[in-house]
Amino acid sequence: MPEFFARRQPGRPGLAVFLNAGDPPLDALPDLAAMLDESEVDCLELAVPFPGSATDGPVVRASAGRALAGGTTFRGVLAAVASVRPGLRRLRIALLADWSHTVRGTAPAEFAAAVRDAGCDGLLLHGVPPRLRAAHYEAVRRAGLPLVTTCYAVSGPDAVAEAADLASAYVYLVAHYGRSGTTAALDRDRLGAVLTTLRSTASAPVAVGFGIRTAGDVARVAALGADAAVVGSAAVARIEQARVPGRDPVEELRSFVRGLRAPVHAHTGRPEEGIDSHDRP
Repeated sequence: MPEFFARRQPGRPGLAVFLNAGDPPLDALPDLAAMLDESEVDCLELAVPFPGSATDGPVVRASAGRALAGGTTFRGVLAAVASVRPGLRRLRIALLADWSHTVRGTAPAEFAAAVRDAGCDGLLLHGVPPRLRAAHYEAVRRAGLPLVTTCYAVSGPDAVAEAADLASAYVYLVAHYGRSGTTAALDRDRLGAVLTTLRSTASAPVAVGFGIRTAGDVARVAALGADAAVVGSAAVARIEQARVPGRDPVEELRSFVRGLRAPVHAHTGRPEEGIDSHDRP
């Protein structure tokens, strides 16, 4: 079973980057994945695009809309993953699939096997009705496919315990409640307390997402005990910015990732002097 974030350097948190498959078009995925692999990104959280997400803000929703308008399908995404996975050395691919748009209508065992056979390293199921979760999670387990679970910093003890118990890829701890891309003050005490609980009870690593935009943000959640940070809307926004003639989304994202990995001053939480401002997110 592949390990997530195990290859990170000592003292440096792991890094996951979220993108909608198909934005940019799927034929760019080989170059994007190779760049993330070379840039020592640990995980690509790759969403099968779906419309009307209640948990995503306008940046991610617009990205999903572009991907869907371009004809991106579940089977197309799996084929793209299958083509790029053998060449990756470090990067893991966790597929995010929405139950209503992508999963519903397919038997749980069949769906899990298709994701596994395409070469995905993990699966995050979004929006599965509570009454169906056990069947889907059991199918994922039987397929030998690592599961990403989620909980919030404001979740109750039972939800946190369930996320810790079921995760075999990583726990995605959402730093604050709301739509992706929104900003909110980080409740360090609450987030730190949940991280302490998860680190003591989960066998899988814990990654914190929502509101992670800069190297300083990555450093702050790592200091609270997170194994990794998940960057979503800020990365998707850089892809959107490259939608003009003459700009390359791969190079745009490379620059952004380089900024996320910039050394951070221990006292200010800002990139250290000498880092090119172009590389700052």
